[in-house]
Amino acid sequence: MKKVVLVIFLAVAWFGFSWGSPALAADAAAGKQVFAANCAACHMGGRNVIMAPKTLKKDALEKYGMYSMEKIVYQVTNGKGAMPRFAGKLNPAQIDNVAAYVLDQADKGW
Repeated sequence: MKKVVLVIFLAVAWFGFSWGSPALAADAAAGKQVFAANCAACHMGGRNVIMAPKTLKKDALEKYGMYSMEKIVYQVTNGKGAMPRFAGKLNPAQIDNVAAYVLDQADKGW
């Protein structure tokens, strides 16, 4: 019986950690530095100087379907419209960190 309980516990723990939020793996504090150096010119304080309604505020991210690590990572990596792509300029870890920072700040209201 103890072995069964142990196996169940380990399975639950493994699935819990393997399905954890990607934002937890990324480092929002490191993302702040990358954001300041690469994104703040257009997105200072979560704003958007090119397309004013499409801010990095939580309500705008949700409205435009961008409130997720995956969506932000894709946008930063590939760019869109006036936003340049950062693939090749930033490494994948830096992009993940920026996405974590953006979501963290959006949750805090910038």
